[in-house]
Amino acid sequence: MPVIPNPTNEIQVRFNELCEQGGGRKGGPVKREVQLLLRDGGRRLNVNGYRDAQQNLHEYSGYNPWHVCFALGLCWGHLARTDVHFVGAAVRLLQAWNSDDLKLARSFHMERGPKPIEDSLMGARSLFDRVTLPPQLPGTLKALSDLQNRWLSPILSANRPRYIGSWNATAMFTMALFAQPRLAATMTDPGPMLPPGGPVVFGLTLLHRSHLLSRKPEGNALDEADAWPSSLYLNNTLFTEIRSGLDDWSLIDVHSGIYMLGTRSPESNSWI
Repeated sequence: MPVIPNPTNEIQVRFNELCEQGGGRKGGPVKREVQLLLRDGGRRLNVNGYRDAQQNLHEYSGYNPWHVCFALGLCWGHLARTDVHFVGAAVRLLQAWNSDDLKLARSFHMERGPKPIEDSLMGARSLFDRVTLPPQLPGTLKALSDLQNRWLSPILSANRPRYIGSWNATAMFTMALFAQPRLAATMTDPGPMLPPGGPVVFGLTLLHRSHLLSRKPEGNALDEADAWPSSLYLNNTLFTEIRSGLDDWSLIDVHSGIYMLGTRSPESNSWI
């Protein structure tokens, strides 16, 4: 059974223990025990996620809420440090490009450096010019899903902006869900697609190797990768598969639990 080397958080430590105990399909961990682990870990992570999304949308209530959601997605995708000042610089850039805010936004870079921040924001500006979104975040899953399909249309074409890959193409809509906790709690089937790449791929891979998923995931950790569109749909189907049999959790909980399972960030134990 797979064991996570040098686990970075208590979710990974407990997963290793469940794998060692076995008792599940083909000697893997017991599915229900893993589900409960992911559900509880995801919910604990989401407490902070709901708070951060709502606080930032309140702080920048005079700006386009989609711009705020896109900026938060860069933070949660570990392109930029989570900081209200980064979000402010990013939303101002998305509204009107300027050198002062670009310099400030780039200063919040993480391990991939400042260029992905700039590329992501430039790509987003191009998309916001091409795709018209309503002035307010929609209050239903169907409306949010329909808007995401509109947003994805130019991204899935040959003219996809640089650095608008699996995470940057979907995280904005995930942030819109985090801004509305009651709505997010109702998402038990795929509606708006959740980010399929990065640590999520590693988490899903561990679940597949543990005989808890019927298929291995697609994609990798690099958001600018070209071969991501198929992973969007496959990996979101796998979120539903791991949820199956335990009804009292949402796909947002599933996604966050798998993210905690797959992250290699040394700070991850402080997130919950």
